Amino acid sequence: MSQLTSSATLLARILISILFIISGYGKLGDVAGFTGYMTSGGVPAIFAWPTIALEFLGGLAILVGAFTRPVALALAGFSLLSALMFHFVPADQMQMIMFMKNLAIAGGLLLLAAQGAGVYSVDALLGRKSASLA
Repeated sequence: MSQLTSSATLLARILISILFIISGYGKLGDVAGFTGYMTSGGVPAIFAWPTIALEFLGGLAILVGAFTRPVALALAGFSLLSALMFHFVPADQMQMIMFMKNLAIAGGLLLLAAQGAGVYSVDALLGRKSASLA
């Protein structure tokens, strides 16, 4: 793999992971408020902690490149569901921007799932297929 591709893959993982790490960590500061927001969208309260864990731990996994393909797929699905359930409000321009942002994030995660973590990753260090760009 070329140096440019290796560096770009690492940078992409860092940039996309920051979003999920900060978001998941931030929800820990007001779990009750986050739970209320979820339930207002029709999501049962029991999913609050798993959602926080997916965002925070999934973000950390993407950052270090561990279990990259399945984690990226899970976060892509989460991003698509979040877009559809909470941001698809055609009459509200800001919500539609958030909707499109989530679609773009899902697209980046799908590309990461397809391409793998790259050479600068735990997956590569352990010889996992998740690191492969083939």
